[in-house]
Amino acid sequence: MGGLVPAFNEFGLDIEIQKAVETLGFETATPIQAATIPTVLAGQDVIAKARTGSGKTAAFGLPMLERLKEGGKSPRGLILAPTRELALQVTDALRSFAKGLPIRIVTIYGGSPYPPQLKALRNGATLVVGTPGRVIDHMERGSLDLSAVEMFVLDEADEMLRMGFIEPVEQVLERLPSDRQIALFSATMPPAIQHVAQRFLQQPETIEVEATSLTVDHIEQFWIRSPARKKLDDLVRLLLADPSGYTLIFCRTRRGCAEVADTLTKRGVAADAIHGDLNQAARERVINRMRAKSLNVLVGTDVAARGIDVSHLTRVINFDYPGSAETYTHRIGRTGRAGAQGLAITLVTPTEQRKLRFLKKAVQYDIKEMDPPSNMDIAKQQRALLWAEVETVLTEEDLSHEFEWLNEMSAASEVDPMAMAAAAIHMVNKSRGIDLAPPKPEPKRRRNERREGEDSRNKRANRPAKDSQEVARVNEVEIFIGLGKAAGVRPGDIVGAFANEFHVSGSDIGRVMLFDKNAFIGLPRTVAEHVLNQHDKVTIRGRTTHMSLARGQSHKPGEKRKTHKGRPFKKGGKQHQRRKKWKK
Repeated sequence: MGGLVPAFNEFGLDIEIQKAVETLGFETATPIQAATIPTVLAGQDVIAKARTGSGKTAAFGLPMLERLKEGGKSPRGLILAPTRELALQVTDALRSFAKGLPIRIVTIYGGSPYPPQLKALRNGATLVVGTPGRVIDHMERGSLDLSAVEMFVLDEADEMLRMGFIEPVEQVLERLPSDRQIALFSATMPPAIQHVAQRFLQQPETIEVEATSLTVDHIEQFWIRSPARKKLDDLVRLLLADPSGYTLIFCRTRRGCAEVADTLTKRGVAADAIHGDLNQAARERVINRMRAKSLNVLVGTDVAARGIDVSHLTRVINFDYPGSAETYTHRIGRTGRAGAQGLAITLVTPTEQRKLRFLKKAVQYDIKEMDPPSNMDIAKQQRALLWAEVETVLTEEDLSHEFEWLNEMSAASEVDPMAMAAAAIHMVNKSRGIDLAPPKPEPKRRRNERREGEDSRNKRANRPAKDSQEVARVNEVEIFIGLGKAAGVRPGDIVGAFANEFHVSGSDIGRVMLFDKNAFIGLPRTVAEHVLNQHDKVTIRGRTTHMSLARGQSHKPGEKRKTHKGRPFKKGGKQHQRRKKWKK
């Protein structure tokens, strides 16, 4: 094939497919593509063990498009994916490969209305990409005929098994013609998947090219001993100690996802959540923010995170312990894409340490223990980032006007320039919640934490810590928003709206206070004034409301405002008089 790393023009693909591949910037094939494409082009059934991010969509997509390049109105190809996100991702990739070919690709998945899908199938579909449940629904309705299918792809088969889709998958396979070609892709091969392969595939060739690269070469793996009541604090410390890069956090439940995202937002970390309760438009909006690099931290469940194609993820954090080695493999496979270095950190409670020993054996990797970042670690990181920004401004910006003004002020006020620089740094740090004072020594965490039962202490697990040394975010002013919990608004929704609509940096967003009918978001005064000068309305979760500078802003930054039911006291008002009377 002309070398160890073949180019795509060596596979003998149609000229239109080659043009599309070149336009997308692909030059040489990945190992899974180099091993799989020739075999599939030869018409042979394939079992490919491929991790997420290895290029498997092109591995089965390109030869499938080559086989179906003449087009047709009846489905000649079918791809099953476990989630709608993955189905949409596969469809987008195939459409980009199929430009110039008379191939109609239709995506069918649950959670969306039937009429558009029915219309698309009636208009003709050469290739159908779908989730198992919706594919069976269309089969039973008679709107999807599989009698002409020539090639079938089962993507992420082990995830199908984990989600309970094996029986629907077998129903689909039973309806396929006997002379069809099958390609089965899976990161792992549990016994149930092997049984499916033995039953339906005909003399398949097994391809496995990345068995060891997943854990050793691509991803550094660590675990932190973290009792349930300290998990959120440890998570915040991890994110504050290393705020660079892009992080995906895994939680076990939808509710846990939302709670973690909300708590991170309240603690000064710009984060958003993706889970099954979000509609498709909201899910795509969150994912697009991560792809566009306007969101650094995303919290998701295992199911919701399937199909998230974000190549620049640098870190995965397992907030909740993964249920199995397969789940762990899928989770950490989100980072370290295309050979890049990745990082995976798992928070482990004392009762889960026994499970960790079995996990190490299953993945054949010695996951190292690490300590959560200390106050000193966080302070050092904040100082380093601040100095890096200062150096960047010094080297890239013209500061002649600033020097001239400082010289004038220094001469007029007889203030030392160093004192003026210190005051400027103090103002910047105040708006960002950074404290350059050396943190006090903190006691070391006991290695043998007491085993935790289901007692009242666990009710405090999600309560934010009130450590005086904690890096707190200070609000100079607060903006009042006329929507609250009653409208289904979460802190993450407010942060997302300000970041997307007004281009407010996550580092400028302070505490979000959420009440039943309204909310407040803390911002530096200059940022708040800029936003309000340009806008008087904000759209959150599809609802537009007025916003304004919160009343009673004369209080000092960081001082708790005097409020009644989420609103400031009116001076001289009834609540104000009652409070004065009560204080007497």
